[in-house]
Formats: sequence, C-alpha cells, structure tokens
Amino acid sequence: MLLSKLIKSSFLISITILFTSCANKNVEIEDIKKYPQEAKFYLNKNLEFKEQEKYNDKFFEIYFRVWDNPIIKISKKEANWAVKFKNENIYLQNYSKASKSWFEKHFENSNFEEFKTELIRAITIKNSNVRVLPTKEMMFYNPYNAGQGFPFDYNQNSHIKINTPVLISHFSKDKAWAYIKTPSFFGWINTNDLAFVDEKFIKEFKTNSYAITIKDKLNIYDEFFIEKTQLGTIFPISKNSKYLLAKKDDKHNAYLKEIEIEDENITTKPLVFNNENIEKIANELIAEQYGWGGIFGFRDCSSFTQDFYTTFGIYLGRNSRQQTFSGKYFNIKELSNKEKKEFIVKNAKPFKTLIYLKGHIMLYIGASKNEPLVMHNVWGVKTKVYLNKKGRNIIGKNVITTLEFGKELLNYDDSNTVIDKLQGFVILDEEKN
Repeated sequence: MLLSKLIKSSFLISITILFTSCANKNVEIEDIKKYPQEAKFYLNKNLEFKEQEKYNDKFFEIYFRVWDNPIIKISKKEANWAVKFKNENIYLQNYSKASKSWFEKHFENSNFEEFKTELIRAITIKNSNVRVLPTKEMMFYNPYNAGQGFPFDYNQNSHIKINTPVLISHFSKDKAWAYIKTPSFFGWINTNDLAFVDEKFIKEFKTNSYAITIKDKLNIYDEFFIEKTQLGTIFPISKNSKYLLAKKDDKHNAYLKEIEIEDENITTKPLVFNNENIEKIANELIAEQYGWGGIFGFRDCSSFTQDFYTTFGIYLGRNSRQQTFSGKYFNIKELSNKEKKEFIVKNAKPFKTLIYLKGHIMLYIGASKNEPLVMHNVWGVKTKVYLNKKGRNIIGKNVITTLEFGKELLNYDDSNTVIDKLQGFVILDEEKN
C-alpha cells in the first residue's frame, strides 16, 4: 500500500515537473518556419492605392490640427480616465502593490484642476514616451500571471516621434510633465522633450514639402548625435533641399536647424504605394521586437500598422479599434471560423486590409492554399500549463503567420483563440460604410 502511494506520488511529481518545464520553454512556432518571413513572397500582383495624394493631404490636415485648431474637445473626466486604476490591484516595477498614497500622490501631481487652461502649441525635440500618469514608474496587473507583467506597463500610453506637433493642455504641479494632445492620442510627456512654438516657427515648419524616413532605428546628427529615429519620422524639406529639425533654446522655445540624411534612408512623402516600396517598408519592420505602447522605441501591433501606412500617406489612429474606422469595415464576428477564413480570402485586399480583434490588429498580406496570412507584431501564443494555469509561448516580434499561429503547440490554449475572437476587417482604400 505504502509502495503504491509512493509510486503514485512520484508519478505526479514527474508529470508536474514535465508540464512546468514545457510551460517555461518557448518554442518557435511552425508558421514562422513554414511561411517565408519576407514580403516579396506575397506580392503576387502589382498593387496601387487609389487617390494616394488625397489621403496624404488628409494625413497632414490631421497631423497639423493641434496647431491649426488648438482646442481640446474631450472632457476632464475623459482625460483623467486613469483614476480607474486606484480601485484595481496594481503592481509597481519592484512587484510591490501600488498603495493608495502612491495613487493619490500622482493624481495630485496631475493637476487636472488646470485642464485646458494653457493650450500652448509645442513640438517634440526627442523621441519620447507618453505616460498615463505623470511618472516614469511602471504599472502592472499581477506580474506573476501571463500577459499581466513585463512588458505590459499600463502606465505606458504610447510613444511619440521627434519633430511631432502637439498641444499642451496644462502642466503637472511639479512642472516636470505636460499633458498633451498629439495628432492621435493624449497623455503625459516629460517637459524636457518639448519646445514651444509660435506663428513664425509654424510658418517656417509648414513648407508644404515633406520627407519621411524609410529606415528604422536611424541615427541622425548635426555636429553631434541627435536621436535614433524610427521609420515614419517626418521632416519638412527646406529651400536648400535639406531636412528641418526642431530644437530648443534656453527658454524652451523652438527653432529650426537644417540637417542632412542619406538619400537611401529618407524619401519625399508619400512614398508611392507599389510592390517595390511595400516590400522595402515591410522588410524594414519584419522581425522587429515587440514593444507594448512603443516601450523602448519598439512597436506593438497598432504602431506597426500605423507607421507602415504613414510612409504611404495614409493616416491611422493609434490604437487597434480606432484603425477600423479608416475605411470600409466588414463585420465577421458571427461567422464560424471556417466561414471567417473563406470570407477574408474572398473579400480582403492584400496589403490594404487590416484584420481586427479586440486589442490586436494585423496586416492581411494574402492567402496560401486558402489560408489567410497576416503580418503582425505580437507578444505570444496563449498556452495552458499545469492545473489550467495560463501561460504564454513568447514570440515577441513582428512575424508572418496564419490566423491560427501556434496551434501545433502541445500546450496550446484552444479556448477563445485569435480566430475565435476575430471581429472584422477594414479595407483602407475603400470608402467608409
């Protein structure tokens, strides 16, 4: 009897160790091996984007709106939505729980009594993180649960590029932060990363001729290093055919400086939407590390799609849901998974369609044997581990996959999968419904 119990216990311990070790080991998913991770293999037809110049004009209308129409329409309650976190279990970067006093300190510093009292036009002079609360500290849900710890810092609202127009609503009480409206979102930015602009500066900056970087992680210089710019960074073109960069003087006022950038790394905006250029931009972004909210200067799913289309003059909002409003939307959430795939293959347009589920968005690039293929920056595959604990098989980069990526994994979580959760897709060169 005792021997039987010992054998049974040993078996259970062995199984536990086996499942735990498997759960903690990341495996390269089959889709990445099966499907070439280069855009050229999926560009079978000559592509073009209807009325590209019209889309580019609309892009700049939105881009400069914070200067041309310096108002903020959202309410104080909408702007101060982060108060919801005080009623949730939030952990800080040292994995300790955020206390009531921690939240009160940052809410007090947020100074929303002064919301919309400044309305100062400004420009970014560095790449910068835009935060939910005016602090560099991180906020996580339970860091011991998959998908709730690093890198999912819920104080990271987004990332903003150098040379971007913004509007300042007000400053934090300690003056270290400014609450800003950008062309596509709101949040807190370090005041050291901003310079104030006036009408003279705006007139000089708006040259009506603009260039955009087509090389990612590109170092730019004057006499010294300035910044490591991202693909999709915009520069006005000067009369001398150089590129205008905003810098700040000792009073935080902006002035313009001409810089040079190698021709192969920058082009006139918009870049023509054709197969050669689609391949160039896609391959520049494939395999990029995943960056939640743009953390560390990397992209998440929606900043990848936003920057991809920015080069071609097409404006997209910052988050996945906003991006579904940028063309003709097809609702497929009530279809079976088989019907979803069939409908996508029949109706979606390669490299001009975004496929959406809540919290994630993917660039449709075509089909292989009636299997829809997507390019997307993704954290990982949901898995099950011992005692039904949730896990992740981490991908952590921009990849080309099917809609059922990772399904071959032994611990694949087949409940509520990506394809189960698909809600629809948007075709960007067709008019809104």
